Amino acid sequence: MTSTTPSSRARAHSFNAAAAQYAAYRPSYPPALFDAVERLAGRPLAGARVVDVGAGTGIATALLAERGAEVLAVEPGTGMAQQFRRTLPHIPLVRGDGNALPLADASADFLTYAQAWHWTVQERSVPEAIRVLRPGGALALWWNIHDHETPWLDAQTARIARFLGMDDEARHTADRTAARAGERGDLTTALAFRRDRLRWSRRVPLDTHLANLGTHSAFLVLDEDRTAAFLAAERAELLKVFPDAIVEESYVVDLLVATRPTT
Repeated sequence: MTSTTPSSRARAHSFNAAAAQYAAYRPSYPPALFDAVERLAGRPLAGARVVDVGAGTGIATALLAERGAEVLAVEPGTGMAQQFRRTLPHIPLVRGDGNALPLADASADFLTYAQAWHWTVQERSVPEAIRVLRPGGALALWWNIHDHETPWLDAQTARIARFLGMDDEARHTADRTAARAGERGDLTTALAFRRDRLRWSRRVPLDTHLANLGTHSAFLVLDEDRTAAFLAAERAELLKVFPDAIVEESYVVDLLVATRPTT
């Protein structure tokens, strides 16, 4: 990493200044995701003690609560936590992260990480997950990934990679995060691990799509003028594909569920 490359820490903290935009424009998750979590975990979310780690502005937290879970959110970032409290004042939130969970041993039926596991240090977060989960409890990790089998999304990814100075090998690195997490020996040997992938889509105004792009850490750590110039150019490109300025975003949710042994 060169001295001009934003650090992982800087990228992780970049969301705090854009928390309201994150809450407004980031995609949600399909109901089928939570069906899959329950199926792979072998237990329902309703009535379960669920800890949503790296909860951000509460996008996943709210959906877990709607499924009937008793949810506690854990979030390290000041800006994200403030936005969470404005959006979901009725759901308890504690400050902390997955590397050192502020929770008692064997106190959770589920630990969930929505778009958050890759910000942890797995040498620390895996033992913490095992410590906090009750026997038979489940660790569920998931990521919304752009479906690059969709031609316009693959072309956009290539433009973003060129703008960020990424080579072809690196252009899908972020989207391989889930795969790398699941292939880690410490996760797969310490916990029983299963995987599923679910496709879904949403139709949004073009400006919503561009605002969503702008909430990604790769853009948040850049000079605002550079980001604005790229998004303006991207708007012109996408109007060629979507002349009505309504974009259909296609996603694949990459889901990993690991269960703590009962003995």
